[in-house]
Amino acid sequence: MRLRALLDTDALGLRLLGGQDELDRTVRGVMTTDLRDPSRYLSGGELVLTGLVWRRGAADSEPFVRLLAGAGVAALAVGEAELGAIPDDLVAACAQHRLPLFAVNESVAFATITEYVVRQVSGERAGDLAAVVDRHRRMMTSGPAGGGPDVVLDLLGSDLDLRAWVLSPAGRLVAGSRLAESELPARVCAALAGEHLAAVRTGRRGPHRVTVGPATYSLFPVRGGGRGTAGARDVRETVLSEWLLAVEADAGDWPEERLDLLEGVTQLIAVERERRDAARTVRRRLAQEVLELVQTGAAPAEIAARLRVAAPVLLPGLGAAPHWQVVVARVEWDEAKGGPAGLPAESGGSGRRAEGSAGGLAGGPVAQALLEEILVDPLSSGPEPSDRIAVAHTGDEAVALVPLPAVSSEHDGSETGLHADTILEAVREPLSAGLDGDGRLTLGVSAAVHSAEGLRGALEEARHARRVAAARPGRVCAAGHQELASHVLLLPFVPDDVRRAFTARLLDPLREYDRRHRAELIPTLEAFLDCDGSWTRCAARLHLHVNTLRYRVGRIEQLTGRDLSRLEDKLDFFLALRMS
Repeated sequence: MRLRALLDTDALGLRLLGGQDELDRTVRGVMTTDLRDPSRYLSGGELVLTGLVWRRGAADSEPFVRLLAGAGVAALAVGEAELGAIPDDLVAACAQHRLPLFAVNESVAFATITEYVVRQVSGERAGDLAAVVDRHRRMMTSGPAGGGPDVVLDLLGSDLDLRAWVLSPAGRLVAGSRLAESELPARVCAALAGEHLAAVRTGRRGPHRVTVGPATYSLFPVRGGGRGTAGARDVRETVLSEWLLAVEADAGDWPEERLDLLEGVTQLIAVERERRDAARTVRRRLAQEVLELVQTGAAPAEIAARLRVAAPVLLPGLGAAPHWQVVVARVEWDEAKGGPAGLPAESGGSGRRAEGSAGGLAGGPVAQALLEEILVDPLSSGPEPSDRIAVAHTGDEAVALVPLPAVSSEHDGSETGLHADTILEAVREPLSAGLDGDGRLTLGVSAAVHSAEGLRGALEEARHARRVAAARPGRVCAAGHQELASHVLLLPFVPDDVRRAFTARLLDPLREYDRRHRAELIPTLEAFLDCDGSWTRCAARLHLHVNTLRYRVGRIEQLTGRDLSRLEDKLDFFLALRMS
């Protein structure tokens, strides 16, 4: 319950003396005290009742109030029976520490207030929540205008003081109550999504309790009955596409009745998820048609006709024809479900692996659902932004058509749209947790193209970029079209045994020397090449004297038989470091 509700209850005899702006604070308990320092008995959220026996003079007020504020109490209520008027020094101290202050009429016993607060914050909660769930069930089944998950979360906050958010598996904020939405940073969203995915993958029973910073959250999966959920044979088919409900509370002490009711809330949210999936059917079909035309070598005019149909669906109200980008994704699973987290031995530690999914487990639909979640501006919220993306899948691969509004004449399309690094940064943490153990996600992003003629090239470009990403270590990797114009394009196709032999011949002598002498030759080599062989810039970066740097480079040349003044040898070292 909130302080405002106490003030509005005439039978409690409370009069507000300060803290008008803090009346939305939540009261979670009540304590009566006349101790000078009651802080060790406080856990936060209490309404503290006192008769001022602890006060011997004006100097006592500020330390007492400071202790209460530090303990996180909701408010202080002072009885008027002992002194009559509340001392001005106490009023000033409460104002200084932003602690709401009430005067309790002398005709009202503290026991009356205590009984009222305890009754309100305990037994009635479950009944209130049942009523909330029933209200929302009616709202969300009455039609699309019901308000969606935000309405459910708003009422959970206003009626039950439960702060809650709906998150995507990639950690995007899908919905949040007006009270709570702005208070959940992106890093916390990513951490919660990652913890949830890890818990689901390891088979832990929900709700999953997680502590991030000072707060404890309980995480509930939002499981619908739509595509890929009903009768799923393997948790990996759904873990990367399910939303989750995060509640800022520790559900470990909740009774079964309350847990059942929160499960009902997740079912209501699942209704919205299923509606969104149904709305995506047209966009998926458009993407599938365009993909088939491009892959079968259809005439550009035929592809352009399909794009003209797709543009109004994906960008309603847009006058100019958009540019397009292509994103290719592949989700791969190890052959043995629940197998070891390590990559195959023949990868040589490079992170490369044979492409393909575990037997019987299709990667395409999983990658499709995942792309529909992650190809959204990380700063946006709600389900609607993803409605501007069309994703098809074929085999173990998913292909997204991303429309971009036409850019002005002073820009070229390559400067706009999605960037592989941005996508990767937003989703690496949570999705790595969901894939840990036996899964991998690789993404490739094309440049923007301006017409149907360029779409086939964009698809091939995105596929090549994804293969470059697949050659990198890590559970979640991405590469963009910019990397296809450099040596990086060649590295994924060098055989593993050649890569190992090449890097060992050049770098193993340096690693062994560093291990025995702590000489930091490898970091020196990396910095020297990064500074294009400039002695002064490299020495400044490493905080070394130039003579010390020359000694280290000389030792590198002596150990390897190479000459770092020669372009060919510099290039060999550069490639060896990239492949190591």
